[in-house]
Amino acid sequence: MANTPTVTKRSSRVLRENAAGYAFIGPMFLGLLVFTIVPTILSAILSFSEWSFIAGIDKIKFVGFSNYAKLLDDDVFLLSMKNNLVLLLAVPIQIVVSLLIAVVVDRLVYFKSLFKVVFFLPYISSIVAVAIVFQLLFHPSYGPINSFLTAIGIDNPPKWLADIHYALPSVMIILIWIGIGFCLIVYLAALQSIPRDLYESADIDGAGAWTRFSRITFPLVSPTTFFLLVTGLISSFKSFDIIKVLTEGRPANTTSVITYYLYTTAFENLKTGYASSIAWLLFGCVLLITLVQLYGQKKWVNY
Repeated sequence: MANTPTVTKRSSRVLRENAAGYAFIGPMFLGLLVFTIVPTILSAILSFSEWSFIAGIDKIKFVGFSNYAKLLDDDVFLLSMKNNLVLLLAVPIQIVVSLLIAVVVDRLVYFKSLFKVVFFLPYISSIVAVAIVFQLLFHPSYGPINSFLTAIGIDNPPKWLADIHYALPSVMIILIWIGIGFCLIVYLAALQSIPRDLYESADIDGAGAWTRFSRITFPLVSPTTFFLLVTGLISSFKSFDIIKVLTEGRPANTTSVITYYLYTTAFENLKTGYASSIAWLLFGCVLLITLVQLYGQKKWVNY
């Protein structure tokens, strides 16, 4: 009985600490619950229904898997999926270019901070401003790019964003240009953490530049490469703002991607249930690609 006051005080202190902890995480958890968890559950339910968000809840009509079956016959969705898969190619190109630039800047360039700022500016710039600039650059008649191509003797330069064959590659070029800055900053941090003793030992052994890169640099930055690959592929699947501002899926849906088609389906065509099924299929694609990468990284990532 003598220990009862001590036990009571300890229990009271634990309760106060727990209450303080819940009070601190409460606002974040409430926001997560209201804006993420509940909408996700509702979206999963609505993906099996035929409904518009401007109609009443009593208008919900459950149709089973018909929304998902309909996606397999939806030409615009299939083209958007194909465009998304093509856009994924921009990620490895972006990573390779960023790594090469990072190696050059880390080894051979003075004023590294200035170069970091210059390359990072596109990443933090307004996507609207970037889209307007590239609309002018890629203008088929008066753009500086086509004016230069005409000046060097090319009679029929590409129409870029107005051409069904060049529109998607043009978007890929813009995405690569925007993302190089972020990848460069991350790679420079990884390169500066590599012990210089390894390079000095390689020099003593007579290793060339390619040997140093392939046997030292690339293996030691492989965790960074894996991180950039995962985040880059996920970001590529979520590309929406650049498409909305730059092309709106034109010409002939050749630049439409899944997120943009989801947006037009939900908020222009008012097919909330069908849009929810698109969202969950997109989630499945991202999850599948991430799991494949998590399995594959065991073979080439060195921790």
